Amino acid sequence: MHSSEKVGVLIINTGTTAAPRAEETRTYLREFLSDPRVLDINPVVRWLLLNLVILRKRPKDSAHAYSQIWTDQGSPLLVITRELMAGLKERMPETEFAIGMRYGKPSIEDGLNELIEKQVDRIILAHQFPQYSSAANGSALELAYQLAGRPWNVPHLSALPPFYDDPGFIESWVAVSKPVLESFQPDHVLMSYHGLPERHVQKSDTTGGAHCLQSDDCCDRICVANKWCYRAHCFETSRLLAQRLGLGPDDYSISFQSRLGRDPWIQPPTDVVVPDLPKDGIKRLAVMCPSFTADCLETLEEIGLRAKSDFLTAGGEAFQFIPCLNSHPTWVVALVRMLQRI
Repeated sequence: MHSSEKVGVLIINTGTTAAPRAEETRTYLREFLSDPRVLDINPVVRWLLLNLVILRKRPKDSAHAYSQIWTDQGSPLLVITRELMAGLKERMPETEFAIGMRYGKPSIEDGLNELIEKQVDRIILAHQFPQYSSAANGSALELAYQLAGRPWNVPHLSALPPFYDDPGFIESWVAVSKPVLESFQPDHVLMSYHGLPERHVQKSDTTGGAHCLQSDDCCDRICVANKWCYRAHCFETSRLLAQRLGLGPDDYSISFQSRLGRDPWIQPPTDVVVPDLPKDGIKRLAVMCPSFTADCLETLEEIGLRAKSDFLTAGGEAFQFIPCLNSHPTWVVALVRMLQRI
């Protein structure tokens, strides 16, 4: 950053329903699943699937899930993002901050307008998606670029790159998880990442499909072919975390959660892996979710409640959900350093 310029930072995350009720959740899901980068299928088929199938039952189910984790202050994701912004402001007092959710409120448009009204010279898009995917990073950045290009005076934009291997990001996860692991003493650590359809990964293959998911070892290292591959990024994050946490190859495993629909999703699925672990003699399981920087429905309800129930029902004896980075001081410092490098 140049000392003379006024910088604005837009903190971007996926978003949340406005209330844990079916009506608000339906509105949120409609916006989310209408995104062609999320459901990258024929537009007519997408409309039919969304309106005739998904939106008939899922809003009620999702609203119930949200009600399990809702706080007095509102949605955990939004509350945590506000806490993160407060921590960043404290360390970067000359910088303007705003929040922009890709879906729901406050929107990316709201956040951009807030920063433009404050007459910033430059805006940094601080997305909270460590591993690249077109459905998350690509969608949020595309929309931000489109919206920022509408005013007569188009603001200068910068964006965080994927930070799946950033030392500060890794150290932040170590700072959060190591004390929990030392106290809980698990038999095994599961690193559960948000899932994606296999076709999303294959479309990111720079060789046109010759590398990604073509062999069992395609994600063993980052190379030119998989430099945009979400799955490869997740595996690299896990390798780096395992090294810093002193986990051997048999001490941890990787899985992918939040499957939707019948299309093949990247493997293995968390909801299949978790109930199978007690069969392998694992009685004490710790789960961390390193594709999320802030706790949300997918971590607090899907892992903290449902996966825990599945594990204990299947014969497990103790389950420990490890919180995300949220507004942990180490993460705030790491994010400040990332922003100052832009």
